Amino acid sequence: MAEAVRVLIADDQALLRGSFRVLIDATPGMTAVGEAGDGAAAVELARSLRPDVVLMDLRMPVLDGMEATRRICSDPELSRVRVLALTMFDMDEYVYPALQAGASGFLLKDASPTDLVAGIRVIASGESVLAPTVTRRLIANFSRHSEPPRPVRRLVGLTKREQEVLVLIANGLSNAEISERLVISLPTVKTHVGSLLAKLHARDRAQLVIIAYESGLAEPGMPG
Repeated sequence: MAEAVRVLIADDQALLRGSFRVLIDATPGMTAVGEAGDGAAAVELARSLRPDVVLMDLRMPVLDGMEATRRICSDPELSRVRVLALTMFDMDEYVYPALQAGASGFLLKDASPTDLVAGIRVIASGESVLAPTVTRRLIANFSRHSEPPRPVRRLVGLTKREQEVLVLIANGLSNAEISERLVISLPTVKTHVGSLLAKLHARDRAQLVIIAYESGLAEPGMPG
């Protein structure tokens, strides 16, 4: 029997933390291992509890969720801990920096319980949770205020096909959609994704999206 997915809940609203805990503990194969009311506590608990997934509110006192995410994701001892960022609004100014900091994805706080549970499972499996349309709008919004794309030396080693796959990932397409778009098998797509993760030293698909846009390979407004 597979071990339960261990979840740390970080949110400054006690009522919301309690609601998340009830949902998680009621879900087979999932358990809430702790609660944090601010970002500093979230980092400390991540280090002591070593959860599989941290549900991270991006707006918290003492230390905000973005910085807490950065500290967790940059800690070699927490390399197996994944962060799922939560935000109230899909244009929250902290979401893009949170992805840059290492979050494996994000969900809106008004997501359905089914979507939240599914998101936790996906994150725990090593994948990422990226709502395609919201992700594209976020990246478009912040790219307007960021520095011009800079060439990323790591992209030089990518094949033409890998670059095509990377662009489609950046535009929010799933493996199945990429398979259909490029007329290649699903196992082949998975092979390309695995190669991209290895060559670009990326934790997951969320990091591939960041690399694609920051390098200029993908651009806001490009067709998906």
